[in-house]
Amino acid sequence: MKVLVYRTSAVLLVIVSGVLLSALLLYAGERSKGPLEDLALSVTSDVARFEKHLVGHDLRKSRSASLRWFDRYRTHQALLNAPDTILTGAYDNNTAESYESIVALEESLQVKLPIIQLYTAWGSKKDQVFPMLRAQAIQDLGSIPLITWEPWLNDFDRNEFPTKQPVERINEGGLKAIASGRYDAYIDKWAAAAKQFGAPFYLRFGHEMNDPYRYPWGPQNNDPADFIVAWRHVVSRFRQLGATNAIWIWSPHPAYRTYRQFYPGNEYVDWIGVTTLNYGTVAPWSEWYSFDEIFGASYAEFSLYGKPMMITEFGSLRVGGDRAAWFQQALSDLPEKYPVVKAVVFYNNTSDVTTTYKSLDWSFNADKQVLAATTRVLKSWRLHHAPTERLLRKKPLAAAPLAAPHSVGE
Repeated sequence: MKVLVYRTSAVLLVIVSGVLLSALLLYAGERSKGPLEDLALSVTSDVARFEKHLVGHDLRKSRSASLRWFDRYRTHQALLNAPDTILTGAYDNNTAESYESIVALEESLQVKLPIIQLYTAWGSKKDQVFPMLRAQAIQDLGSIPLITWEPWLNDFDRNEFPTKQPVERINEGGLKAIASGRYDAYIDKWAAAAKQFGAPFYLRFGHEMNDPYRYPWGPQNNDPADFIVAWRHVVSRFRQLGATNAIWIWSPHPAYRTYRQFYPGNEYVDWIGVTTLNYGTVAPWSEWYSFDEIFGASYAEFSLYGKPMMITEFGSLRVGGDRAAWFQQALSDLPEKYPVVKAVVFYNNTSDVTTTYKSLDWSFNADKQVLAATTRVLKSWRLHHAPTERLLRKKPLAAAPLAAPHSVGE
């Protein structure tokens, strides 16, 4: 009876806290910027932590137990930057409210995924702050967040971040503006929140920066040197503020061979991220390519950087070929043929509108043949963790030392 009264009172406290917080922000309006906004983020974070002890504990405990082998990685950043196995993960565009879709995919694949990816844009909107609640939820499930952080500049409050550029040209020279310090207040808030989160997480900033068509931080608006300076500026501010738990993923587009011009240097990069998506015959400019044709062409050069590689978006559309065979061959060849690859993140997006005029569906959780092929291969990988255990017994681990900066071709 006492337990029931305690839980009921606790739940009511959480609800009342949430209502009061919402009312406070609504009343404050624009005055919620700055200290009040920071207080709200802190209170919301604390409420979320409290809720985790009251709601769904058994479900989270069960999933975390299945990923207990991964604890040694996510709590030792040096191991996370040099894993002795292949980590798997997924992005699912239906995870804004809950991670049920990820759990459903895991059940279909008969595996728990250590990495869960989410995307967030830069800006002044309340959903463009560091995604603390989602990151904490991922951490509580036993996984690690992979945050793709997109430097769109359209959504910044022009009073808070003044500029003489017209709204329609705000992204022109955007990376130079970032490097100059115009957005430091925003970067610093992210870094402070990342430090507050505390646990290691992957941060994929300004991905596919060498693609001249898709994103405004590409070479159509910026010089490669501007990207390098902006990247180093952002990383440096995180480090200065103590957010050393961010693991930086440099993720160029492999189809554009200019990527070496955008490399920030080994001191500023922890992982190399590579998109590997087969568009099949969905558009006049595309055709059915094998995994080797997409990924293999750039693997040898990327491996020269001496960093672990992550396939940050892995998938194939249905049109133009045998999708199950594509998954089967790609994953079967991976451990032996591409040993520098230490993570694969499935791109389970049901509504991709970034490339063509129509929405593309990359999801495969309802494709029984793809699921069967993928499940067979993942089981065959036979992940071994004994080397890690020996390493942990040998000595305590600190952050991995950074190699001297260099660029491929130097």
